[in-house]
Amino acid sequence: MEESITIVLDNNDVLSGVCGANDGNLKVIAGSLGGRIAARGNEISISGVDKTGVRLFKTVMDRLVRAVRAGEYPSTEYVRALTGDFLGYEIPGNAPEADGGSVKAGSGKADLLRDNLIQIPQGFTKVFPRSRNQALYVEGMRSHDISFCVGPAGTGKTYLAIAEALRLVLSKKMRKLVLTRPVVEAGESLGYLPGDLAQKINPYLRPLYDAMEALVPYEAVRRMEDTRAIEVAPLAYMRGRSLNDCVIILDEAQNTTREQMKMFLTRIGQGARAVITGDTTQIDLPKRIESGLIHALSILSNVEGIYFAYLHTGDVVRNPLIKKIIEAYDRETERSAGRKPS
Repeated sequence: MEESITIVLDNNDVLSGVCGANDGNLKVIAGSLGGRIAARGNEISISGVDKTGVRLFKTVMDRLVRAVRAGEYPSTEYVRALTGDFLGYEIPGNAPEADGGSVKAGSGKADLLRDNLIQIPQGFTKVFPRSRNQALYVEGMRSHDISFCVGPAGTGKTYLAIAEALRLVLSKKMRKLVLTRPVVEAGESLGYLPGDLAQKINPYLRPLYDAMEALVPYEAVRRMEDTRAIEVAPLAYMRGRSLNDCVIILDEAQNTTREQMKMFLTRIGQGARAVITGDTTQIDLPKRIESGLIHALSILSNVEGIYFAYLHTGDVVRNPLIKKIIEAYDRETERSAGRKPS
């Protein structure tokens, strides 16, 4: 049975922010929910959807209105996140049943996605999680001294970790940012690469710099380097150190050995935060060497104070083709293992 609902807004500025440029936000909502959306005067209505669609529309409107009243201008990407699986999880009990008629927008429970926005001083834009799992990941980083994040390529593991770390350092809540990755060589030894240590490890740490330069101006990164607010180092150079009052990101952790992972975790000092990211499907270690990330996940799962975030194909936020590529490889892996593809 088709349902309809009309949202009444009492402020033209709020109406403009909710609709977006050229009604772009409404087009995204219509594309996600189906049905027909119309904006007339100070009213936005949807028709031709079922009861679940009405409830989702009401919830999305509530979130958008609160965002605009807080001084934000929701982008189409933000709206896509709201209408995706993140909000689909939140709907039960989150919005009142509607059977047509008019309701006033702007009330409702706290927004997990909006509450975990990352606003970086000097940053180009606000960074927001685009799925429920990403929102929980950000929340976990903020509430735990040590966080692990495991997931396939393109799910935002490193990007969100860098964004949160820059927020903490540039707002002076942390002393510096330490970036490290295991150096897993593929045919070439570091000793044969040209330049000093920083130049030798640059190819391994380039993805971390790409993330930083997408978030803040290049000049801000250079200033942080000049003041030693950013430090980069191969994982092997961490031995014997104690890292206090800083944010440490260990990227590509699936390529650590058990000994390296233990060494890294025991470097974390007073007032420090550590984020360990990795993809357990892309291990480049020799076959007889166990991944330190997989080992840590198995023995630390019940340790209080450590947060574990797991991202999946549905959390991929790069080019939409990446999700299809990952799914194709997953199916091939299942066939090779003799399992029926899911």
